[in-house]
Amino acid sequence: MRKIREVLRLKLELGLTDQQVAHSVTLARSTVQNYVSRAQQAQLSWPLPPDLNDEQLNALLFRTHEQAATSPAHAPDWVALDRELRRKGVTRQLLWEEYRRAHPEGWQYATFNERYRKWKAVSGLSLRQLHRAGEKLFVDYAGVTLGITDPATGVVHPGQVFVATLGASDYTYVEVTRTQTSEDWLGSHVRALAFFGGVPEIIVPDNLKAGVTHASRYEPELNRAYAEFAQHYGVAIIPARVRKPKDKALVEVHVQITERRLLAPLRDRVFFGLSDANEALWALLNDLNEQPFQKRSGTRRSEFEAVDQPALRSLPGMPFEVATWQRTTIGLDYHVTVQGHAYSVPHQYAKTVVDIRLTAHLVDIFRSGQRIAVHQRAVVGTGAPRQTTLSDHLPSHHRHYREQTQASLLNRAQQLGPATLGVLQAVFSMKRHLEQNLRIASGILHLERRFSPVRLEAACRRALVVQSLSVQSLESILKHRLDEAPLPGTLVERPVPLHSNVRGPSYYAARTEPEAGPDISDLTLN
Repeated sequence: MRKIREVLRLKLELGLTDQQVAHSVTLARSTVQNYVSRAQQAQLSWPLPPDLNDEQLNALLFRTHEQAATSPAHAPDWVALDRELRRKGVTRQLLWEEYRRAHPEGWQYATFNERYRKWKAVSGLSLRQLHRAGEKLFVDYAGVTLGITDPATGVVHPGQVFVATLGASDYTYVEVTRTQTSEDWLGSHVRALAFFGGVPEIIVPDNLKAGVTHASRYEPELNRAYAEFAQHYGVAIIPARVRKPKDKALVEVHVQITERRLLAPLRDRVFFGLSDANEALWALLNDLNEQPFQKRSGTRRSEFEAVDQPALRSLPGMPFEVATWQRTTIGLDYHVTVQGHAYSVPHQYAKTVVDIRLTAHLVDIFRSGQRIAVHQRAVVGTGAPRQTTLSDHLPSHHRHYREQTQASLLNRAQQLGPATLGVLQAVFSMKRHLEQNLRIASGILHLERRFSPVRLEAACRRALVVQSLSVQSLESILKHRLDEAPLPGTLVERPVPLHSNVRGPSYYAARTEPEAGPDISDLTLN
């Protein structure tokens, strides 16, 4: 008892901390706290009464505490207290203060806590994790799958079962998806939050690749799409520690419940699609959420409506559009290929690394965090176009070529002259692919830059006569200056040279009358 008196003196008279008192009297700090708590319960102060001997002090400190701890007088409603304790901001200290205001002669704080722990142990509820209302949503995949049969082939594909459970109420959502990829993982999250009608503060997943890129005890790195989801809903994603199943013990239990109560009854059912499988699963899920608890009053649904639902934050106005990210390098043709379809980016970003964000409807392309291109997601299939190219993304010379049409080339040829127009009309009348004819016509008009419009028009006149309408023929005519030579079949008047042996036109003009000859009218034939 000497040490107890010294503890009370150091604590009540000198006001030392529990640690300082424990170090001075060589006792554990918890023992010091126990002695001080018992003295406060016995309403003792320092100095102690001079006539209080050790036997009397022992009776005040220990018998009173043991009697109070075993007395059922003024015992609180532990079920109601446990429910209140799960509400945001509510602590055992606050509930004890409210209890003492209602029952001034009731238990001290230490006894109150001890009795609560004993009740929790008897009720079968875990005390290791106390889940606040609306605080945590635990998510995971079940180890058991649900078979989905392909009606065309009869092949059975394993459907993945997603499980989400709210910490405070145990209210559960379950669905079947085809895979555990990022698209299905995020889609299940979106539908789960819609089912609960609100957003918790924290989502606790496992460390699967669809959600966590790099698992770490202290700073796990989230998948980029998962991080976008968290920002959209304003929720914190705190993955469970690796090989620490107790971090998500609640969902592990509900995974087992799902496997035994929902999946096992459906083991012999044949489902030909996800919708059929989910309808059957949700019917059993509704029964599970409505089933009364075994060791406490209420159901999962009633607990959800009373505890979790009021604490959840409102859903955003628009649901999250599930997106996936991938990184690639832009080719020399300033296009990126996504699932067999090529999308253009501004040509100056060729041969650089970009991030691609894919949604059901859009393809967003980012460079160093800045969006450089956006496209409507194309339908990939037989007969569908294999590339989407925006004119603004092309360099000027490519844009000029791309904007050429038959009408624009013919209009340009008409400005150069009728022969040039005739050549291009003849080119387009040939039975070739339009793009091939466009290239030939463009090549013919390009000769204007190397030579001149006048010479090209002359060359086209010769090409029409000789019926040689290729780019190579016209280029040869211009190189050899045949455009300056007379056209084949054309008569050309040349000047008569002056020479003594050449009479010239005047000589023949002077002899227009015939000379007189002998009269042969009287001649007869013998």
